Amino acid sequence: MTTPAANPGMTTPPWWDDLSTAVLVTDAELRLLSLNSAAEVLLGLSRERIVGHGLGQWLKLDRNLANRLRSALTLDQPITLRARQMEPLRADSFLADVIITPLHAAGERPGQLLFELNAIDRHERISREEQLQKQQAITRAVTRGLAHEIKNPLGGLRGAAQLLASELDDSGLKEYTQIIIREADRLRSLVDRMLGPNNMPRREAVNLHEVLEHVRGLVSVQLPLGLKIRGDYDPSIPDVQADRDMLVQAILNLVQNAVHALEDGGQITLSSRILRQYTISGKRHRLVAKLSVRDNGPGIPEEIRERIFFPMVTGRAEGTGLGLPIAQSLIQLHDGLIECHSRPGATSFDILLPIDSPQGREETH
Repeated sequence: MTTPAANPGMTTPPWWDDLSTAVLVTDAELRLLSLNSAAEVLLGLSRERIVGHGLGQWLKLDRNLANRLRSALTLDQPITLRARQMEPLRADSFLADVIITPLHAAGERPGQLLFELNAIDRHERISREEQLQKQQAITRAVTRGLAHEIKNPLGGLRGAAQLLASELDDSGLKEYTQIIIREADRLRSLVDRMLGPNNMPRREAVNLHEVLEHVRGLVSVQLPLGLKIRGDYDPSIPDVQADRDMLVQAILNLVQNAVHALEDGGQITLSSRILRQYTISGKRHRLVAKLSVRDNGPGIPEEIRERIFFPMVTGRAEGTGLGLPIAQSLIQLHDGLIECHSRPGATSFDILLPIDSPQGREETH
């Protein structure tokens, strides 16, 4: 590929952020000079936060790789690493083919390194998102059909109980009819919650950080002793056109889910990041807001990890298994998606919310 000019200011060409390949440039001391939008996505950090910092501050750098980078500069020889496990310190690890090329002006020794990272699992992620949405669409259709079959007899059952209560003189017997009515109402409420939201979002300009802080305030009031919740926000994220109440409900469901998973000493972190040139369910967006709810709890049991966004799937005996599916439905109404990454000690639910209209189907090159 054509490389940007190697100079201290690292002025990049206009097509720099349109590349699907993650590209970044460091100086001879491995301090970051520049990176494109695709690299921001892979590393989980905005360029404003990491430009000027050393490579080892945002990417795990073992001694072997560090020696090879120095060798590339000394010998002026490119390096190709196939299926290399990359471990960003603020994002999930990924497999990538990595090409590292020394950069220098004519007649001078190399003073910079150009990194090209082609994530091997990138298209697998896109395919997994599309499959998830198809599965959830089928689940919603089945759930709605089942709910219709349940709600009709429930209405008849409740009406019959009311008529029976009006004919009874015995207060003890009337108490039984009240039990029938209360249980019919409870089941109807449960079915309505399974169906999720019926209304389309009422979109208006929404400050995502105000929403996150609002949820943090709501949860902080009733947070069990020994648990902490903090914010870590990227102030560069603009307002989005969204339904504020729906976003509050979705994030609140995720945070409450994290609270239930934590024990004494647990911590929840609400964070926001901006992603550029990011693909959601096969559609590429120039700007995407990533809102994360992270906790340091035990993680989601492996046997339910792939099904947590389906109704009635829960790892808690007292749980209903509806909070996560409802949150997913609310975000999908905004053309977004919720992803989950979990291992013991680190669970993250990431809301991916488009800030602009899609640019079209993602190309597979």
